[in-house]
Amino acid sequence: QISSVIGRLGMDTALLRFVAEYSSQGKWEIVKDIYKKAIKLVLPFSIIISILVFFSSPYIAELIFKKPNLEPYFKIVSIGIVPFVLLFIHTESLRGLKKIKEYMFLQQAGIFILASILLGIGTLLLTSHVLNIINVELNFLNQVPVLTYIFSVFIISLVAYFVWKNQLNIAPNFRKTYKPLTYSYILSVSVPMLFSSSLALIMGWTDTIMLGVFRTEEEVGIYNVALRVSMITSLSLMAINTIAAPKFAEFYANRNLNELLSFAKKITRIMTMISFPITLLTVLFSKEILYIFGQEFKYGQISLIILTLSQFINVYFGSVIPILNMTGNQVFVQNIILVGSLLNIILNLLFVPYLGIIGAAISTFISILFWNVISGYKVSKFLGKWIIFIPKL
Repeated sequence: QISSVIGRLGMDTALLRFVAEYSSQGKWEIVKDIYKKAIKLVLPFSIIISILVFFSSPYIAELIFKKPNLEPYFKIVSIGIVPFVLLFIHTESLRGLKKIKEYMFLQQAGIFILASILLGIGTLLLTSHVLNIINVELNFLNQVPVLTYIFSVFIISLVAYFVWKNQLNIAPNFRKTYKPLTYSYILSVSVPMLFSSSLALIMGWTDTIMLGVFRTEEEVGIYNVALRVSMITSLSLMAINTIAAPKFAEFYANRNLNELLSFAKKITRIMTMISFPITLLTVLFSKEILYIFGQEFKYGQISLIILTLSQFINVYFGSVIPILNMTGNQVFVQNIILVGSLLNIILNLLFVPYLGIIGAAISTFISILFWNVISGYKVSKFLGKWIIFIPKL
């Protein structure tokens, strides 16, 4: 994931904005030209990243994680970097056309559904009797889930390409003379988005990586379960942002800032009202929820509460990052996420060695609160009002 974010050069988010903006204006020649230029930029770059990860796998495993046994896994996933990059390029382009069902299946669900089916079939076929006959090594069996996942990435990425090409083929074919966007302009939009995406991913993974470096694998596992459960709170944000981002770009392209503000306030109110009861239930029944995964997960209760409150903050401040990215404020987003990421790293270095998973959760909470407040203020200056939901008593 980290490597593919770098390999995409921010083109996935840039294409989301450009496709939404120019398709709404009927400028399909520009859409097709931007897509071709994006592929010419990301394909060779992502191939280089893939090769670098493959040959640096032993160093990543041993020097960073102090776990040499991870080397073959890093080599396997390096093969999936290029199709993973292309998957995001095509799905974000579909999202720009408001093809939300296709986007959700291909980017969010398709890989996991296909991988689960293939892994299930493989598990049924590879019985102990069959394994004894074919004498499969244990190391290979341990790699089967990762191999299955990477194979699924290849298949879903190929499907995404054909779905996108079909959308281009059925687009209106009348030709007008538009001034094409230059590579330098496209990169001036995409590179800040690359840094924003990279830093956001790093911020999201910093706690897990720090736990992997300073603490035990068991703590990493417990924390990851707490993190995944807490993200249920922000499902409404992720779902609505999927639909909202191309709308923000469309409003901005047509200079309808009042409609953009009204739309942003409306969806923030909806998201907050959906997320509040989920937050409350997760906090009140945090221990019972973690017991579902096993008694050892009870040690993640405090972390789950803190992480759930962090996700609610994300929802409460609304779609501030997509609004800024879709309205030409990508450099500001880059800078604020840079500061937030550095803050997160410093806090994790201070807290994780001594407080473990609770320290990681506290670091995440402070970082999320920081960049949401700053980004929310920037949006309020741009649109004239805060978009947060304040219920009337």
